[in-house]
Amino acid sequence: MVTNVTNLSRSGLYDWMAQRVSAVVLAAYFIFLIGYLVVHPGIDYAQWHILFSNNAMRIFSLLALVALGAHAWVGMWTIATDYLTPMAFGKSATAIRFLFQAVCGVAMFAYFVWGVQILWGI
Repeated sequence: MVTNVTNLSRSGLYDWMAQRVSAVVLAAYFIFLIGYLVVHPGIDYAQWHILFSNNAMRIFSLLALVALGAHAWVGMWTIATDYLTPMAFGKSATAIRFLFQAVCGVAMFAYFVWGVQILWGI
């Protein structure tokens, strides 16, 4: 049996919903960006700066960063609990899985902080 100490809620339904909602947010964000690039085909730095200087776009981008973090965490947790098991790694599986999740969590946090610095540093 896999020890579930690092999932978001200890509820599979909540994690499933978080991943689906975050996928919708990410899809909306990237569809908007693609649409913006289609409407503005020769975009230069000044136009790009104007777009991301708008507070609505900053908030939308921040929402996308949060959605990306939640989506990645649930996906990473699912992969870890499916493949880093005692059947594959023996008694050290829980330690390996915890280390994997800790490294992924630190990386996701660093990327989130970096994204916030980029967004609000314009």
